[in-house]
Amino acid sequence: MKVIGIDIGGTSVKGVVCDREGRSLAETRRPTDARAGREAILASVASTVEALLGDHPEAAAIGIGTAGRVNAADGIVVYATDNLPGWQGMNLKAWAEAAFGRPAFADNDANAALLGESWIGAARGLRDVVMLTLGTGVGGANMAGGELIRGANWSGGEWGHAVLVPEGTACNCGRSGCIEQYLSGTALVRLASEAAGRPYPSGLDVLNAAAAGERPAQETVDRFVFRLAVAAGNIANGLDPEAIVIGGGVVDAHPLWWPAFRSALAHAGSHADVRPAQLGNRAGTLGAAKLALDGLSGGPAA
Repeated sequence: MKVIGIDIGGTSVKGVVCDREGRSLAETRRPTDARAGREAILASVASTVEALLGDHPEAAAIGIGTAGRVNAADGIVVYATDNLPGWQGMNLKAWAEAAFGRPAFADNDANAALLGESWIGAARGLRDVVMLTLGTGVGGANMAGGELIRGANWSGGEWGHAVLVPEGTACNCGRSGCIEQYLSGTALVRLASEAAGRPYPSGLDVLNAAAAGERPAQETVDRFVFRLAVAAGNIANGLDPEAIVIGGGVVDAHPLWWPAFRSALAHAGSHADVRPAQLGNRAGTLGAAKLALDGLSGGPAA
């Protein structure tokens, strides 16, 4: 059986066709064109699905992972930020089924990423896992007993908006001191730029500067790994997962900071099994495909 997995982000829509074993048979991507609103986003999704169906018309179902909070039971985006204008209230399941004549399933993108990593990635074979995604923001997902824990209001895993520094930096969620303001790739760039008195173009530039011995970057990365160790330790103490998987763009350069992070964990007395994600930016599409496979079989992601 073949299915399609779609990952809708603020900058691109990515798609994959894969089989039951997670083998990728076709992949493509399109710009999201999010600023143009809901119809433009849907047009990008439709174009992505149509391209994949053109090569694999036998694909039996479509799984969709999207930014925002999603009622996975009926496929409705119950909350979305202005990163995807007009997205809140969108029924992705109903839209995709009407547009493509196949069963469709939808969930939050971090949940999809964890499904991917637990299927064929860093958490393969594990049943109790937490995932953090460190990118433009900080996303998260929880799995217990092999099932995603989505929460009573579909916001389970919102680790990015747990407070890390009380009365700290204001967050766009309305609170202050959230994890997202300190551990996202965006935060890493902001904090390093503030410390250096000059802008760093990207998180990779910050990490390379730290590795080259630039003190403001070094000090920022030291604080970053310390705070990440605190956050990981808190998650481990609260949920006792088999592993915590760290994904997102910051992890693409993890060889530059992972040894320091492991030292920070040990210094904090944490014995948590924390692992870098393995699937990179394919985790969301592959996890969305797994969502479709599980949905067809009536499994835990349905």
